[in-house]
Amino acid sequence: PRELDRVYALPFTRELHPVHRPAGPVRALETIRFSITSHRGCYGGCRFCAIAVHQGRTVVSRSEASLVREAAALRLHPRFRGVISDVGGATANMYAVECPRKKRKGACLDRGCLFPEPCPALPVDHAPQRRLLARLRSLAGVRHVFVASGLRHDMVLADERHGQGYLNDLAAHHVSGQLKLAPEHTEAQVLALMGKPAIERLEEFRRMFRHACRKTGRRLFLTYYFIAAHPGCDIAAMQACGRYCRQRLRLAPEQVQIFTPTPSTFSTLMYFSARDPFSGKPLFVETTVAGRQRQKACLVPERRAR
Repeated sequence: PRELDRVYALPFTRELHPVHRPAGPVRALETIRFSITSHRGCYGGCRFCAIAVHQGRTVVSRSEASLVREAAALRLHPRFRGVISDVGGATANMYAVECPRKKRKGACLDRGCLFPEPCPALPVDHAPQRRLLARLRSLAGVRHVFVASGLRHDMVLADERHGQGYLNDLAAHHVSGQLKLAPEHTEAQVLALMGKPAIERLEEFRRMFRHACRKTGRRLFLTYYFIAAHPGCDIAAMQACGRYCRQRLRLAPEQVQIFTPTPSTFSTLMYFSARDPFSGKPLFVETTVAGRQRQKACLVPERRAR
């Protein structure tokens, strides 16, 4: 953590590098210019995701003092208008949550931290992040502090002491309009291959989120991310996912990506071997461009998918 604090204490300009300025402005920079990275790493274990490969399976969090100093320094930037666009990391609510055993002995080889259920040894506690966000929003000159990084909804459910309070804080102060979740699919057999929690957990979270919105009186929404054509997902599973979105979530998702193999992930192994590496059973894998596009079209109509 001390090393991470030192890195983020460096005098970054939050501007485009001079080498790239002749090519014109970079619009994506405007969305992250005044965002704050609170931690690195991820123990989610999603089998299609390479974040753990390049950031590690251990979450390393910055100190609260370091984050407050960075937020205070933003006020000196000539472009800062009082809005911190994000406080988070690969997953926003993993800040200051880490397994004591993992720190001593490294990650377990025979189990995941969150799948199929959060490990009892993992001390899921949102109190440190609640305290951090409260300090940041209390700074003079800071009008809004948003959490734009996605959440692990199963972690909120696992925190019986502070989960609902954390959601209440987000709804009251830290969601500009939409809160991001990544259920990725709805069908049990596909979710199991992805290493994602069961869809029933999403339903529980949605009830908690609605309660938070009623308590704060704000009209907020959930944004969902989905993956089409993941190994083990056929057109029937994707059609069922589409029906769930329309009938239960009452929306037509816009954030839908077609599965892309990435190095060193289990899902990539499934894609090229057409087998479940954990059971050895064969898997259906959609490899044709047309078939993969048809799966995406189950959630995103073709006129919008182009």
